[in-house]
This record gives sequence, structure tokens and C-alpha cells, in this order.
Amino acid sequence: MNTDFTPEQRQIKEAVLKLCARFDDQYWLDRDNDGVFPEDFCRALAADGWIGIAMPEEYGGAGLGISEAAVMAQAITESGAGNAGFAAIAIGMFGLNPVVVFGTDEQKQKWLPPVIARDDIACFAVTEPNTGLDTTRLKTRAVDYGDHYIVHGQKTWTSTAMVSNKVLLIARTKDLGETEKPIDGLSLFYTDLDRNHVEIRPIDKMGRKCVDSNQMFIDGLRIPKDHLIGEEGKGFRYLLHGLNAERIFIAASMVGLGRCALRHAVDYANERVVFGRPIGKNQSIQHPLAESWAELEAAHLMAFKAAGLYDAGLECGAEANAAKYLAAEATFKACTNAVMTLGGMGYAKEYHVERYMRESLIHRLAPISPQLILCHLAERVLGLPKSY
Repeated sequence: MNTDFTPEQRQIKEAVLKLCARFDDQYWLDRDNDGVFPEDFCRALAADGWIGIAMPEEYGGAGLGISEAAVMAQAITESGAGNAGFAAIAIGMFGLNPVVVFGTDEQKQKWLPPVIARDDIACFAVTEPNTGLDTTRLKTRAVDYGDHYIVHGQKTWTSTAMVSNKVLLIARTKDLGETEKPIDGLSLFYTDLDRNHVEIRPIDKMGRKCVDSNQMFIDGLRIPKDHLIGEEGKGFRYLLHGLNAERIFIAASMVGLGRCALRHAVDYANERVVFGRPIGKNQSIQHPLAESWAELEAAHLMAFKAAGLYDAGLECGAEANAAKYLAAEATFKACTNAVMTLGGMGYAKEYHVERYMRESLIHRLAPISPQLILCHLAERVLGLPKSY
């Protein structure tokens, strides 16, 4: 399989990098300090049509593949925007995949164009405080009242909720024990984020300060029946359909972040003179950076192999998960190496690499842990017995 970028994909990368150059290192340092959401960055991407890159053309998107969207995601993080830049627009790029695939024509016509144009901003409410990665045990309850549902429950780590007016929400429409499998009681909704019935509390966190992560307390949220996506009870399966694409986007974006950190480290190693010579002449500096380059390139190849398989309609679960694992580990190491290369200046915010290191931890942890990915590969690829 050819994993070189096509001429069109190279043009996408160049165009996105050119746009991102308007939002330089100082811009993202300022956002990391003041915590202001980068809405001007998001609207610049929307104005040039990038948010709808993988959305169907009939709803205002570009109709391109996951590979092209991954090129865009990687260019954003590689530019210096880092994980904050990617996370600010990630839900708009691929979060509404369940609507694209399982929504009615009327729903798609009503919901997709405003997201692509940035007239609507959506958040994705899945994780709950007491369930973590065991998504099948979610407790948020949506009770059927005929022409509408009423929802009560809690969500956590919901990104961009502070700036959103829409929410993609998964909730239980049948209690545990009412169905043969726990996943059969979960349904997926896309609806208005009514703050009269949803309290949003930001979580003060390690990195990506300008893109909020939140706790949500839902008390009596009314959801019209026609805001249900697909069939009742199949919401978890709809989410599973988009997980491979999500893994691919994250892997590509993480490689971009790692490359950005590596570039800063190499520039510093070439310029910093100690004992009368650039520190880049020292093998103790060279070898970790060279190792990180090799690891990032390997992760990049796996990410775009998975993207190619996805766009060809082929099974790519192992490759997508492996790409996310490899990219997260390689990027964390590259960011750490960058900080170590800069020494004391690596600890200073003005040199940016400490921010990259903090941001690299987000997708090393989430939305799936490295341990669970290894369990998945052990079971599904190697044929070992399930361990959890």
C-alpha cells in the first residue's frame, strides 16, 4: 500500500499550514495562559471550508476521505497549534459521524450545514464519572414520554461544552437488566444544549487550557423524539462505527505534535553553543532526537495505512488502534526529549516545548488508554483470551 501523500493531499497540507501560520507560537502561548477559546482560529478554518472536509458535499462539506481529514489534523498540530488547535475543531470534523451515517436525510440537512459553517458548535457527552472506559455501563437515563424524552444524569470530560449550543449525547433508554446486553439499552441523541437544564462546570486541568473540558449535570433535559439518531437502543453501536476514524485522526494529530516538538528541539540544538560547540554535535543530544524521528515516522505510516484501509472500506480496527498507541507513545517521548534538549529553557513557557509535553499526555491517556489498546490487539490480532 502506498502511504505517500497524493498531490491533492500535499496541497491540503500546504494550504492548512499557510492558514495556521496566521496563528503563531505566541498566539497559542497566549491562549495557554489566558484560557480564551480560539474561536477566531476555528472560524478561519470554517471560512475556508476545512471543518467540513470529510462531510458529504450535498450538506456543504468537501466530500473527501478520512485520509485527507487526517492530513489536515496533522498539519494543524505540526504548525504549532498543538493539541489545543486540533481539539478546538475535532468534534466539528468527525464528531457528527453518527449523524452522517445513521441520521435521516432531514436530520442531516438540518444539522450538518450549521456545524460546517460554525453557526452551530457541538460537544460530545459520553464519559461518566463512575464508568470511565466501561461505556456499556453508562447510567445517564433518557425516559420516553411519547413525543419526547426527559434526561437526567452526569457526564464528565466533555470538551468544548462551554462554547457549544449543541450536544451529541448518549443515554440509557432501558435500564441495565432490561436487555440481553448492556449496550442494547443505549441510545444516541443530537439536541440543543439547554443550560436551563444542564449545569456545566469546567475542569481545571494540566494542558490545553483554552479548550475547556467539563463536568455536566443534566436535570430534566427535554429532547424531542426526532432528535434521536437511528433506532432506540443502538446508540453504542453507532458510536463504535466511528471509533476507527477517531483513532486515525488522533494518531495523525499526535504525530504532528511530536514533529513540532522535535523541530523546536533540533533548532535549539543547532543554535545553542556550550563549551565552544553547538550541543547538537553531542551524540547524547543527537541520538534521542534521531530515535524520536524514527518512531514518529513509523507511527505516521501506521496512521495513514489505517486511513487508507478505512477509505477503501476495509477492516482497519487493529491498524487504527495500533496507530493511536504508537503515535501517543512516540509523541510523548519526542516532547520529553525536546524538553530535555532545551534543558532549563525547556521548562520555560516562552520556548513552547513544555506546553507540547503537557498536551501530549491528553491522547496518551484518552479516549482509550494504552493498556486497553494492547488488550484489544492481544485478543483480536494475536488470539489471546480476553483479559477484562
